[in-house]
Amino acid sequence: MTEMPSIELGELQAVRKKMTKFLMSYRFALDEMMTKVEILKEEFAIAHDYNPIEHTKSRLKTPESIIQKVRRKDLGFKTPVIREAIKDIAGIRITCSFRSDIYEIRNMLLSQQDIELVEEKDYIQQPKPNGYQSLHLIVRVPVFMSDRVEYPYVELQIRTIAMDFWASLEHKIYYKYEKEAPADLIEELTSAAKAVMALDKKMERIHQELRKEDPPPATKEEDPFDLPEEMLKRLLGTEQRDN
Repeated sequence: MTEMPSIELGELQAVRKKMTKFLMSYRFALDEMMTKVEILKEEFAIAHDYNPIEHTKSRLKTPESIIQKVRRKDLGFKTPVIREAIKDIAGIRITCSFRSDIYEIRNMLLSQQDIELVEEKDYIQQPKPNGYQSLHLIVRVPVFMSDRVEYPYVELQIRTIAMDFWASLEHKIYYKYEKEAPADLIEELTSAAKAVMALDKKMERIHQELRKEDPPPATKEEDPFDLPEEMLKRLLGTEQRDN
């Protein structure tokens, strides 16, 4: 095996260092977006009787994977070009139980003033030919550095648990067969996608029926310091013993 010339290796190391620095703002943008999602998740867990967010996962492309993509697209290594050409460097996947949750989460996030929607692809209303379903959003959030403000792109994928299970299976199949999966497997995968769609629609109908039967929320404002009766008794008992 022929070794790479030292000058090329040196250039590659310099590019990798540049990429690592370039990725810093994306990592901060991921942190900001994950905080926003976690705040919504905790708020629903405490203030509401239902939480639409089941699970969240973030990922940041490695310098090596970005360099490979840059070479495939023949972009050169100018960071402004890379920033505009590769908008999925930072990504967050949000899974939820029902289809309606997807759009509720979308609207809650996009209503925040510092989140800018750049691009939206709805593969739920219009699934891909292979059956893939998910809502994809490209957003920008401000990252305040010591001497500047940057606006990195973050890709959001919002889907149901069933959609996520199918997408994970599809990824494993195509990875195993290097994107050349046998025709019978592709046919089964497409059939499974239709089953996922039918299941999600059925679960959504049940979910909406249950919501109709729920009692209306209380009109009076809850006391933020209202404690359960048993806890109050224990606290009062402790206080009396101390006195």
